[in-house]
Amino acid sequence: MDTKKILNFCLEKGLLIDSEILGLFENEKDIESIKLIIEKINNSSQTKIITKDFLKTNYAQIDKLFSTLPSQNKKVLEKLKIKLGLSIEISKESEFFTNKQEIPEKASVRILSKNFFVNKKIEVKDFVTYFRNRFYEMKNLLQDSHKIDDLISINKLSSNKQGVSIIGMVCDKKTTKNKNIIFDVEDLTGNIKILVTRNKEEIYKKAEDVALDSVLAFKCSGNREILFLNDIIFPDSILFERKKSPIEEYALFIGDIHYGSKNFMEENFLKFIDYLNGKIPNTPEVEKIKYLFIAGDLITGVGNYPNQEKDLKIMDLEEQFSRIADLLGKIRKDIQIIISPGNHEGIRLMEPQPLYDEKYAWRLYEMDNVILTENPSLINIGAKKNFPGFDVLYYHGFSFPYYASNISSLMTIKAMNFPEKIMAYLLKNRHLAPTHASVQYFPAGKDPHIIRKIPDIFFSGHTHKSAAIYYNNILIVSSSSWESLTPYQEKFGNVPDHCKVPIINLKTRAIKILDFE
Repeated sequence: MDTKKILNFCLEKGLLIDSEILGLFENEKDIESIKLIIEKINNSSQTKIITKDFLKTNYAQIDKLFSTLPSQNKKVLEKLKIKLGLSIEISKESEFFTNKQEIPEKASVRILSKNFFVNKKIEVKDFVTYFRNRFYEMKNLLQDSHKIDDLISINKLSSNKQGVSIIGMVCDKKTTKNKNIIFDVEDLTGNIKILVTRNKEEIYKKAEDVALDSVLAFKCSGNREILFLNDIIFPDSILFERKKSPIEEYALFIGDIHYGSKNFMEENFLKFIDYLNGKIPNTPEVEKIKYLFIAGDLITGVGNYPNQEKDLKIMDLEEQFSRIADLLGKIRKDIQIIISPGNHEGIRLMEPQPLYDEKYAWRLYEMDNVILTENPSLINIGAKKNFPGFDVLYYHGFSFPYYASNISSLMTIKAMNFPEKIMAYLLKNRHLAPTHASVQYFPAGKDPHIIRKIPDIFFSGHTHKSAAIYYNNILIVSSSSWESLTPYQEKFGNVPDHCKVPIINLKTRAIKILDFE
């Protein structure tokens, strides 16, 4: 492309464009699409200089702008988003990941989320952008609530007492000597203290369960000096119906297999495989099983906790992957096996976690009925003509211990033994890890932990506890473990479930938990 045409176009619009952005446009043939992008940026912002830093800083608005562009230019526009750093290319040449293939999509299984990002040094400004973008998104979700009225920004608070609602991020939470709670809440215009008195018992209980860094709506009375809390509105996740498939199919949910451990319950797992292959009598539903989800910790890994070598039967990561591939290869091939990573498979803990490293897990990449996903991810299964299928939100659950140890209602019930309660709490917040300290994460432009689309099924592992309940019509499923109690788990007081397999009939929504222990 003749970049002079772009320069002349910018001059006509009274814009300057830096050489780095201009260089990204150089190999693009569709000059009209580029002009359209520049014109949209010009019309929607006050800037007169287009730089890469400007685009990154204003990521949320620019991303929204791209969504309004004509669909006929979609491929060209998506390529430009990738080059501009607003989206990340999924390609075999990805420098960040060692696995070299795109995420596959196979019969009745579609991957709806792709959380790829560039390999770059993380700076403080990346976290600032990350939290700003999170605030924008969560604010938009909250504004849809009919419960919020008299909404204003913090800088618009007057000195007169008034009834108001604000949407803000909780940056601090303290308890006074009188056992009242004070929140320090901020939006993009300022910050304010909100007092919660003990005599408002129902509101006080809600306030006790507020996580740091969560974005919530607060109904208050007061002035710009201090506000007094009347109610808290969480973003919440609600479905108004439980979808049912037009045909009878089954989905199964397992996790935390920990292959390679001396404590791996291989005999029980082989019995489970026999069940899947129709070798156990009086199990007519087996032939209709189409999906097997595995929520991470497929293998036990090496060096994941102190003195783990004492618990290992297989000391090599590649061999652990190869041997579990042998076992999964015994499962009949018409069952789609969907696997996401956990914290044991030798990949980075920083979320979103990428696909397994192909260097070690190459056997899994060769299996036709295995689909590998990131963590977290959103998967659609069972779509048919005139039926949209079921959206499954898939998260290993590494953030769960933080909330079990820091949220009042979860601490009271020792929620690591009731992971469904933690999962319901996160659905209520529409975020898998609202508190900065609850997980290691990459501060990408878009927060991968926001629950943007309400799932039909929310599935996780990590706690080694089995559960299946409904929350606001969302099926919550937690998987048990296939590793018997280790001394390390015992030290932390874990009481795991073993070899329990939730199975759901997608036509009737009936749920059973099979027991192979």
